[in-house]
Amino acid sequence: MGGGEFASRVLRWFAQYGRELPWRGIGDPYGIWVSEIILQQTRIEQGRDYWLRFMERFPTVESLAEASEDEVLRLWQGLGYYSRARNMHAAARQVVALGGFPRTVEGLRSLKGVGDYTAAAVGSMAFNLPAAAVDGNVYRVLARHFGIEVPINTTKGKHLFEALAQDLLPDGQASAFNQAMMDFGATWCTPRSPRCIDCPVGETCDALRTGRTALLPVKEKKLKVSQRHLSYIYIRHKGMTALHRRPAGDIWQGLWEPLLVEDAPLPDLGCPLTLIASGVKHVLTHRILLADFYLAEPEKRPTLPTEYQWINEQDINTHALPRLIEKLLEKLPPA
Repeated sequence: MGGGEFASRVLRWFAQYGRELPWRGIGDPYGIWVSEIILQQTRIEQGRDYWLRFMERFPTVESLAEASEDEVLRLWQGLGYYSRARNMHAAARQVVALGGFPRTVEGLRSLKGVGDYTAAAVGSMAFNLPAAAVDGNVYRVLARHFGIEVPINTTKGKHLFEALAQDLLPDGQASAFNQAMMDFGATWCTPRSPRCIDCPVGETCDALRTGRTALLPVKEKKLKVSQRHLSYIYIRHKGMTALHRRPAGDIWQGLWEPLLVEDAPLPDLGCPLTLIASGVKHVLTHRILLADFYLAEPEKRPTLPTEYQWINEQDINTHALPRLIEKLLEKLPPA
């Protein structure tokens, strides 16, 4: 089967089995771009709801650009990888300054937080640019069908798969083919239990023929996962509590959290500390967080570092919080 026949069969499959998603077929580069940023590290099921909320609150790139970072982070809350939200906010301001979305892959790639895949995806779907978008689903389909053992997380592998996908791209159908490959990998040629029996390209699939479906694609060994221990103290004083914004250069940049103690003894706040939860586990990329959560209810407001701000307890949800902090606050007893 030649590349043209491969593309034709995948496109025919897509016409019958492609997913119905709210950002498909809208032709709006803004809506398409927002969906791609949200879906970078997010499952479709979760990302769909966030996309709908973002588009309702920020229906245009101008409205997103005019928003405060806090407002964007609050709407993003629960998705994780918060640098995506900050980059999206910065990119919206770039687009407004440019007078609109760039109409070339190179121009799209110049936007904050937009890499090769996102530029190709937005460019092909919004402007039908002839650019192949290669995500994890596409890597898997190509590796299996063509029997490629070069690790997908290496420079050599990245270039090889991007070149192959570009060669397979049918003229004038970049948008449909890119979406077809993503859907085919996500719903048919899945990581586990792929539907090989009724696969539209199964007769020429090297992995199926050689029994290597479970072995492809190949990835180089991941980085070692490290652990980090955090102790949080929720201070409750006359209906007020203290939060601070996390600084740059660490996890959750720009988000808010209660008093944090890390690699140091617990402070004397003038009252006993009540342990609310111990060893709460939260997993990040290459890092596992283990958090202890304490409640302090001092008679006198304690002196804290200057970066902490006292707020009404009822207003805590108006601040963008990491998901771990949300989980800990759910364990907090009522006042």
